[in-house]
Amino acid sequence: MSFQEESRIRVSVFCLAYNHEKYIRKTLDGFVNQKTNFRFEVLIHDDASTDQTQEIIQEYAGNYPELFHVVLQKENQYGQGINIVDHMIVPLLEGDYIAICEGDDYWQDPYKLQKQFDVMESHPECSLCTHLVQCCNEDGTRNERVIPEPMYRINASGVIHARDLKYHYWIGGGYPFH
Repeated sequence: MSFQEESRIRVSVFCLAYNHEKYIRKTLDGFVNQKTNFRFEVLIHDDASTDQTQEIIQEYAGNYPELFHVVLQKENQYGQGINIVDHMIVPLLEGDYIAICEGDDYWQDPYKLQKQFDVMESHPECSLCTHLVQCCNEDGTRNERVIPEPMYRINASGVIHARDLKYHYWIGGGYPFH
């Protein structure tokens, strides 16, 4: 099936931004550079940034109106105790799958969405798909931290069974993925 034949949005990406002026261009470029054989959307929520984040988001939305949908707040919602994801993001997402990338993170691999989409499509028994994350310093240089960290002892297949995930979250305390 070609991209043109598939009009349904298969993946919804959401991005939460707040005062991410220094990082947001790299984040948005990561979305724009994705190569997929399916349609995806990017919903960006800016929670009343006081820097130039909203202007940069509007610039990208103007250049890629078919890709970006933006929600720009005039008043900070998080500070008012509003659950932004549940109340403002999830109701707007149209995709079969959801991908998350915060405004100070970015995707380096232009096939990231395609790879994860393919895994999910070929493994309907899976409810979640993730990948290694290389952490970096504020200046963009890599540091030694990679997530998941060695303490999670993820097996060679990369599969984390539900019982092990429950242990990490509820007993061991922590997140085996970003």
